[in-house]
Amino acid sequence: MVRLLLPLDPPFEAAWDPVPRTSFESTIVRVETDEGPVGVGSGDTMDGFERFEHLFVGEDALDVERHARVLETVTFHAGRYWPLEAALWDLAGKAAGRPAAELFGGVVDRLPVYASCGELKPPAERAEYAQALVEEGWRALKVRIAPDRLDEGVACVRAVREAVGDALDVMVDVNQGWRIAGDLRPPLEWASVLRLAEELRELGVLWLEEPLPADDVAGHARLRAETGIRVTGGEMARTRAELERFLAADALDVYQPDAVLAVGLAGARDVARAALERSRWFTPHTWTNGIGVLANLAVAAGVGAGPYLELPYDPPGWTHERRDFMLARPLRPDADGLLAVPAAPGLGVELNEEALRRFPAG
Repeated sequence: MVRLLLPLDPPFEAAWDPVPRTSFESTIVRVETDEGPVGVGSGDTMDGFERFEHLFVGEDALDVERHARVLETVTFHAGRYWPLEAALWDLAGKAAGRPAAELFGGVVDRLPVYASCGELKPPAERAEYAQALVEEGWRALKVRIAPDRLDEGVACVRAVREAVGDALDVMVDVNQGWRIAGDLRPPLEWASVLRLAEELRELGVLWLEEPLPADDVAGHARLRAETGIRVTGGEMARTRAELERFLAADALDVYQPDAVLAVGLAGARDVARAALERSRWFTPHTWTNGIGVLANLAVAAGVGAGPYLELPYDPPGWTHERRDFMLARPLRPDADGLLAVPAAPGLGVELNEEALRRFPAG
């Protein structure tokens, strides 16, 4: 494994972090076999995984479903080690000579993407950014709103609408579903969430993401019923059972488990199928790096997700090159705002070995 530390310069004022960080950390996972092919995955840091390596070493590398079940048991006791599963699906695709997306169903070979913002910026600056996205061919934009700066956030959405009209679908994320370590701020009160939802509905947002704590199933269902706004969540769920409770209550319009941070690739596939059977949307969270995006793309394209796939992009703090510095070629949407599934076998990961050599091995 190779540990990577991605610096952000200038500092990244993130809507979800009360103390803005200056770096993001992740790990490249390589799965080697005695027959030659190497699977590659990434996402979370894999801290402490050495204690569990014996559960996988020597087992059939292509029995990915078995390994995913083992990872579910490990997750109960330790961290989110789903990058290993991503590497195994990459290996399985290479062994079969097929893109991993085909192993998940191969429903589509490209998906529209939305530019997912992470920084807090003034309304005028966010509106200017939205205009640039339209010129570049993007179809949608997600604006982050800090829970303690709701009025400023709504002003940003209004400014975007005034600048681009209906040329972009606009989503809003409040990031109330999970916390950065040490964040003890109380969640938004119901009255504030209700008012925010009503204001955003009037501005025609496509969905409101994580407006409430992740365990408030009834609250999410109530918000949908009382406002008519689409409500989304589940990006950092630790178990499928958490998402199944939302499915049973029909409490979300969009399910967003990240394949390399939440419930794994096979788990995300199963949640996606259940959501799509109920005429709900599936579009996973993808805020890790380019390899994590490729893993989520494989699942999303495999099951026919939509209407968009998330693509983190908020220059200058978060660019294609910064997000994907470990890849030989950064991922970019085409002129029509579509991201293609790589045609190469596996996840389509082609590493930038020169960039990796600049970081210490873990």
